[in-house]
Amino acid sequence: MTTQAWLCGSLVISTVLCSLVGGLVFTFAIVVMPGIATLDDRAFLRAFQVMDGVIQNNQPVFMFVWLSSIPALLIAGGVSVFGSGDMVVRMLGALATALYIFGVQWPTKTINIPLNNALKHMQLDLMSDAELRTARVQFEAPWVKWNAIRTAFALITTTLLIIIALRVNGGGGGQHRAAERYTPIP
Repeated sequence: MTTQAWLCGSLVISTVLCSLVGGLVFTFAIVVMPGIATLDDRAFLRAFQVMDGVIQNNQPVFMFVWLSSIPALLIAGGVSVFGSGDMVVRMLGALATALYIFGVQWPTKTINIPLNNALKHMQLDLMSDAELRTARVQFEAPWVKWNAIRTAFALITTTLLIIIALRVNGGGGGQHRAAERYTPIP
């Protein structure tokens, strides 16, 4: 298999997987969290516990998409950096990989998952209204903030991967030869 084939294949796979991860965090940012934000403290915390419980129980499609996005992007980034003769592709490949690892995956592992785990162990039915309020305040604002950050980095990563794919398939140096392959419609 040629380097070009590896690059094209890995770009398609990593773009799809990173786009799906981006869509997941985007959905939480614009639908899920604003939706449950309207609930009282106990209901908000319980709703999040239930949703996170699906993920924590290793929902297979979620786990496959989320976890596979990492090696897929590492491969695409590696082939971009070490296999492409196009300096722009090399730089964008390195940038996309770094932004995804440090802007999406790192906050997930170090901030969002620990917040989820702390909430998972709370016995909400045994907590007073004041304890529920404190738990929500300590959870909601940082979780929403870091999810917005993950969402932005996922969007940037996906955009960079699309730019790389267009550049690789359209020719180097900004000259897009893909249009030459098609006959214009009169």
